[in-house]
Amino acid sequence: MATSDSRRHPAQPADCGPGDLVGRAGELELIDSLLAGQDRTQYGPLGRGLLLRGDPGVGKTALLDVAADRARAVGMRVLRACGMEFEAGISFAMVHQLLYPLRTDADQLPGPQRDILRQLFDLTPGALPDPLTAGTAVLALLGAAAAESPLLLVADDAPRIDPASATVLGFATRRLSHAPVVLLAAARTGLEGLLHEVRLPERTVQPLDDQSAAELLQDRWPALAPTVRRRLLAQAAGNPLALQELPEALNDRQRSGGQPLPSVLPLSGRLLETFAPMIEQLPTTTRKALLLAALAADDNLDTIRTATQGAIDLDDLAPAQRARMVHADAASGQVAFAHPLTRSAVVYLALPGERRAVHRALAEALAFDPERQAWHLAEASTGPDEAVARALDKAALLARQRGRASIAVATLVRAGELSPHPGDRSRRLVEAAHLATMAGRLDQVTSLLADAGQTPDAPTALVFTATAHLLTNNEGDVAAAYGLLTRALDSSETAGPDSWDQYGILYALLLVSLYTLRPEPWELLRKAMARFEPEQVASFQLCYDAYVDPTRASDSIREGLVRAFAALPAAAEPWEVIPLAFAAVAMDTLSDYRYAVRSMIERERDGGAIAMVVPGLMLLCQDSYVHGQWDEAENLALQGLELATGYGYSFWERQIRAVLASGAALRGDVELARERSKETTTWAAPRGMSATMAYARSARHLAAMGQGDFEEAHAQVAQIDPPSAPSAGIPNRWVVLDLVEAAMRTGRREEARAHVAAAQKAGLPRIGSRIALITAAAAAVAADDDEAGALFEAALALPEAARYPWEQARIQFSYGQWLRRTRDTSGARIQLRAAMETFDRIGARAMVQRAGNELRATGLTIAARSDTAPPVLTTQERQIAELAATGLTNKEIGARLFLSHRTVGSHLHRLFPKLGITSRAALRAALEAQYPEADPGGDLQQ
Repeated sequence: MATSDSRRHPAQPADCGPGDLVGRAGELELIDSLLAGQDRTQYGPLGRGLLLRGDPGVGKTALLDVAADRARAVGMRVLRACGMEFEAGISFAMVHQLLYPLRTDADQLPGPQRDILRQLFDLTPGALPDPLTAGTAVLALLGAAAAESPLLLVADDAPRIDPASATVLGFATRRLSHAPVVLLAAARTGLEGLLHEVRLPERTVQPLDDQSAAELLQDRWPALAPTVRRRLLAQAAGNPLALQELPEALNDRQRSGGQPLPSVLPLSGRLLETFAPMIEQLPTTTRKALLLAALAADDNLDTIRTATQGAIDLDDLAPAQRARMVHADAASGQVAFAHPLTRSAVVYLALPGERRAVHRALAEALAFDPERQAWHLAEASTGPDEAVARALDKAALLARQRGRASIAVATLVRAGELSPHPGDRSRRLVEAAHLATMAGRLDQVTSLLADAGQTPDAPTALVFTATAHLLTNNEGDVAAAYGLLTRALDSSETAGPDSWDQYGILYALLLVSLYTLRPEPWELLRKAMARFEPEQVASFQLCYDAYVDPTRASDSIREGLVRAFAALPAAAEPWEVIPLAFAAVAMDTLSDYRYAVRSMIERERDGGAIAMVVPGLMLLCQDSYVHGQWDEAENLALQGLELATGYGYSFWERQIRAVLASGAALRGDVELARERSKETTTWAAPRGMSATMAYARSARHLAAMGQGDFEEAHAQVAQIDPPSAPSAGIPNRWVVLDLVEAAMRTGRREEARAHVAAAQKAGLPRIGSRIALITAAAAAVAADDDEAGALFEAALALPEAARYPWEQARIQFSYGQWLRRTRDTSGARIQLRAAMETFDRIGARAMVQRAGNELRATGLTIAARSDTAPPVLTTQERQIAELAATGLTNKEIGARLFLSHRTVGSHLHRLFPKLGITSRAALRAALEAQYPEADPGGDLQQ
């Protein structure tokens, strides 16, 4: 009989050593404690044995393999066996396998025990002994062997051990508690056997958490396309075997994203061996019910009853429920598979004709839902069918409007496959490619456009637009994108205003305009908008006005934003929301409309327009920075960064890193700010992204200012906005005070005053309350002493000054410095203390230190701040950290704490740096060091 040593490690990447199982730190720690003879661990009492329980493919055998290797490394002798179904009826089969390496040791035992063991090893003929007699002999053999060296007994697939062997093994191990003999067994969840009666302590081997699953898939299959990686991670649901085997069943084009994945993923031979036997043992009616449930996907029992005209009901699923394959809730009518791969196996085992028949039945039952009906009609089709393709066109539009752009892409691709006419096929595939640029499927765009081919009916403008979006989002090549958009406009002269071409062109042009700061794209955008009725492009027009000419009609722009946001429908299209959000940021009014951006993000972030979600998060982040909510700002930025990197939106990844560079500078983290700024500049400069480079320079300016290096600060900010020539552009309009302060600190008084005068003449204060505050502060900083005091007071008295704590504190700080210099010590203390408190509240560490130094210069004694104390987690962060340390996934933690899994992930992002760690594996040790009094708990069951 082959032992389980021959199995591959389902939880182990191909290039890892056997002791480096991903995401199994807790289990490995338990195994080490068991081998070291510890009676109790942080997980609870252990004793001399352990039973690992878990679902198929979760990695139990891999853990047994590692345990065997580690036992040998410390001088233990390893005896191993694996239960087999075909041997379950052969008495003592497992004892024979497990103890056969000790057969020569049996010769050293007394005669009766030696003879019994020879019978077990088939060395002498005769009837097999009863389990009690055999157990006594095995006990003696193990005791004698353990006297020479400690033993590790490994029993895999314990429920399949034959009853006689299980009885003997249980009898012996219960009487060897003081001998150096350790029993480590593994069993599938839900299966019991006689060995279970030994009552070993149990450890449930959970699926890998999100981070570990991603790490394992990356190690094993590093070249997977992002969309494919996400799909496989969702399908595997943390199952290590699935993470290794699912990509194996795909072809090269599917793995690279060049070919869409099927609705039900194919399974490899090993996965079928794991999941198919349980299904094949079910009654025929139950298998048919499972097939209906698997293909119905989101539908409930009512749909299944209708599709079968009442022939199948809840009772038909009972055998599958007892086998823990599905859970059917009679109250809600929902049917949920225990694991996505069970659903895949059910579909895979059905014949093609059976699947098509079920799809036809479901399509008839879903006449009330055109979107799902179209999908089932498509899956039931055996060849081109224009009627079904048109139904899919409508389904794609519905999916897009409901925030499911990713489904819309797949729907359009299927519609293309079913199109009898080449022109219709080409059009649908081009539309799919264009939508894929928005839906986080950049890796499919090129292949979809190639598959669309060149036909007389092909929508040329949309081809150019999709390619422009791809070049912008993926490579940041805005220059090439601008050229393509010019051609797209020329090609769409006859396109109607409601066509996908037009809005796609407008949005792509807006991005190019926003980040190149060149007049030509803005002018092209203006000409494109002129093709529409004004109300059709109101959001784009407001954004155009807010960036190109904000001083001429600032009041009307703000009023237009009020009307536009109020007019947005509950499920507004992302292309309507994001231009308005950019405009609101430019006018410093986004805080009034955050609800609309958040609503769009929540609707679109799961399978929707990811290309709109990411900038939405970035804009909310910028608004949070402006209003002093820096922790929230970083949280939003990290969410956006995670999506941008995960979906391949390099353009937005770099924009967010530029914002985070400024955030690091604001907090006083000079090295991080400079590093991020340098990375951003290196990427943006050759691409001509002036706005991105300006944000990077702003970060270096803020970092230098925080350190008091005003020459460097002036050098950086002067490259953003030239002295004496202030611009109303973005971010130029926000750096007026920066340039003036740097100029004054470096002896460039006339330059500073000229810049203030030019800003006032240009009408910058009319843009909004924040710009008004910045300009007023700049005037005070540049003024002569006989005017400065009144100007500082006037700036601080502006109605909305308190809404902008960073600017307000800077004004108080500069005012306090001026008061100290003019010998008004008491007044200086008031302003400096107020500034220091605000800097401290929002997290501006460098400015806290500068304000403290200024206060000490007034004669006040300021207690030294200790920045070496370990950071303290909030109550919620500590709860999340402790649950994550036990191995729970983000979704499981969220369910316990009533949080979304994204919120849990954001908290973990923030608390890792506080604890000085980079992964979940280090959480337990970090928490013990930080909170030595805490009981980390666990899920070991006695």
